[in-house]
Amino acid sequence: MSAVLTQRDGPVLTVTLNQPDRRNPISDPAMVDALCAVFEEAERDISIHVAILTGAGSAFSSGGDLNAMRPDAGGLRAGLPAETRRNYRAGIQRLPLLFQAIELPVIAAVNGPAIGAGMDLTCMCDVRIAGQSARFAESFVKLGLVSGDGGAWLLPRIVGFSKAAQLSLTGETIDAAEALRIGLVSEVVPDEDLMAAARQQADAIAANPPHATRMTKRLLRAAQTAELSQILEMAGAMQALAHATADHDEAINAFFDRRPPTFKGD
Repeated sequence: MSAVLTQRDGPVLTVTLNQPDRRNPISDPAMVDALCAVFEEAERDISIHVAILTGAGSAFSSGGDLNAMRPDAGGLRAGLPAETRRNYRAGIQRLPLLFQAIELPVIAAVNGPAIGAGMDLTCMCDVRIAGQSARFAESFVKLGLVSGDGGAWLLPRIVGFSKAAQLSLTGETIDAAEALRIGLVSEVVPDEDLMAAARQQADAIAANPPHATRMTKRLLRAAQTAELSQILEMAGAMQALAHATADHDEAINAFFDRRPPTFKGD
């Protein structure tokens, strides 16, 4: 069984974590490899305008596989600490670096519990929409661990330092309503409407010129760490590229012709 399923519908790619019997853990090498391969390929295809990431079954992702954390399990935890460090770098830590690097917009459709690394995976996405049954927990501390996949960097940038500290230090689980209140997700919908809501958001993004949406995402990501002067310099360079696209000319012409634009990614 494939660790990840994909479905293409026009400019929208849906990516589904596909280990529902295990609640879609993402720490396995097979899952990491599959996710990286899918998103690296989608990043290269400009005809894909946006991706939706969700989980099969009743959970988005349970995070790490606890069975693989036993000392003799041969998982991320190795005999020597130096080997464990290398396992993290060659394994799950590839995901936050990849999601930070790609320009393809990604929507998380959180269909159930997103726990530990599963919550961090939602934070790697650009937009998060939750079904009512979604639950979130930055629960590493309850296992005597820290977030090994970037949660300490991601979460404060989404909900602010104080709330990120509270969630990380207590490991408490919050429901979808609380996730909406603190800004962890942008929308909560009935479970049965989740994928339709995610698709509606994806269609709204996909309706825009793909070069512009990808460069917009790059600017937003870069602005998380760069100085204003650096972002202005990057924006100027990207704007020069954007002005040279056929889609920009089409948008201007359509405005004056009082007609809907037709964008082709040119």
